[in-house]
Amino acid sequence: MWLLATFTIACSQNVAEEEIRHYPIDDMQEIIAESGVRIDKEISSDGNGSLHIAAESPTTIQLYETGDIDVEAARLIYRARLRTESIEGQVYLEMWCRFPEKGEYFSRALQSPLTGTQDWTIQETPFFLRQGDNPDNVRLNLVVTGSGNVWIDDIHLLKAPLP
Repeated sequence: MWLLATFTIACSQNVAEEEIRHYPIDDMQEIIAESGVRIDKEISSDGNGSLHIAAESPTTIQLYETGDIDVEAARLIYRARLRTESIEGQVYLEMWCRFPEKGEYFSRALQSPLTGTQDWTIQETPFFLRQGDNPDNVRLNLVVTGSGNVWIDDIHLLKAPLP
């Protein structure tokens, strides 16, 4: 059975984390969203570019899908670097896990949404998978509940032991 987590881990625990996917966001390759986003080579957390979203109204930006990642009995972590400018509303990460014959369930970083203007910060949201819970697809999104500018960079999907 699945356990849904809708909070952000306050302090990152790098012990025994294993990288499943890394999306540096240096180009538009593999990014699902086709409108309202662009690569920004000037503003970047790693110096290689980031994805810029100029939101005029609430929006959910679909970034990546993993397909089957063959993970269970673990903590799945969606981590990214975010920067905001003049955000009215909130910005947070959202991860959807799809389970065969069970449906889709989400995790959102609602404990630490960004608002206003903030320099690069790391945000993450976990999803706890019990034994037998093996998602056949994971979607990584960015949610903006209002308007303003957001940059996202250096996205990681990690696997860690259950607490």
